[in-house]
Amino acid sequence: MNRPTAESIWRSFAISKKKHLFLTGSKGSGKTTLHRKLLTMISEAFVPGITTWVRRGEGVYLRENLTGKERPIGIYDELLQGTENKMRLLPEGFTELGIPALQNGRNHASEWFSIDEIGFLESGCPAYVNALKDLMKEKRLIACVRKQNLPFLTELINRPDVFAIDLDRPYGNLGCVIMASGLGKRFGSNKLMADFGGKPLIERILDTTDGIFANRVVVTRHPEIIDLCRKREITAVFHQLPLRSDTVRLGIEAQKLPITGCLFCPSDQPLLLQETVQAMAISAAHSPDVILQLGIQNQAGAPVLFPKWTFQELAHLPEGKGGNVLLKKYKDQVKTFPAKTPKELMDIDRKEDLERLQKFFI
Repeated sequence: MNRPTAESIWRSFAISKKKHLFLTGSKGSGKTTLHRKLLTMISEAFVPGITTWVRRGEGVYLRENLTGKERPIGIYDELLQGTENKMRLLPEGFTELGIPALQNGRNHASEWFSIDEIGFLESGCPAYVNALKDLMKEKRLIACVRKQNLPFLTELINRPDVFAIDLDRPYGNLGCVIMASGLGKRFGSNKLMADFGGKPLIERILDTTDGIFANRVVVTRHPEIIDLCRKREITAVFHQLPLRSDTVRLGIEAQKLPITGCLFCPSDQPLLLQETVQAMAISAAHSPDVILQLGIQNQAGAPVLFPKWTFQELAHLPEGKGGNVLLKKYKDQVKTFPAKTPKELMDIDRKEDLERLQKFFI
């Protein structure tokens, strides 16, 4: 899996319009690292908060970032049953420091409050839990949450005002169709094999979409692209059918896994950023019924991420038509995902386009 960048998470969170941003995932998933990077994207100079850490074989400690005060909130007890949660709660750590720290956050000028991390010990102190919920009414919370099946943690992750990223599966279960069936008549040859920055043009989109999707397939009429995909161990469908609707249908039919959505991506937009594809995938995982279309200002473009409920119609488009038919039919379900720059939407039709975009790439 290609781990999401902090910026891709922030962009998907911003478009969600949710109030709070939570990171969860197993040990080693990068929660704390991403949390720190995300804090730098908040425009305020200082974000008050709480940090917890473990001293192996000793206990769990809490620090208020605003004052630097520290207190233990759990002590290691090898007699406790199970392989997890071998920390015995010290509630005074929450009552003497945790709750006042949350109150200080409520009184601070910052719009945000940071916690790294919220775990099982907190659920043993109802007064702290209530203080945390009160804080969330007044402030925006950016937090790491331990991935564990406990009622309090599950309740936090599933709140309607929370945008939660599971770093073990940040993109959900999505498919991707890379459309590479154009004949390149205006270009004068197979443009997808033309050199772009030292690689065939088609490899730019293969790199950009790598490690994000549960199932990825290239649909093409070019044997040389089939060979290239075979070398990279990427599934490819070869055909000699003439219509755009054929490419879409073959791409849908090649999605063998049970997926919740599918990104249809042109292969001639070499300046499309992987970060943008990541962000679109994260957004689709959180809004599985929405059609996401990349665009900027008043310019709509590609790629487009279609949810599962559109698959039947995508497989039976009018002859020669593409996904734009559904964009018009279901315009109320279409949401524009903002590109980072207009360059991401630029495609290559002619050799002069290739030369122009090469300059941007370099």
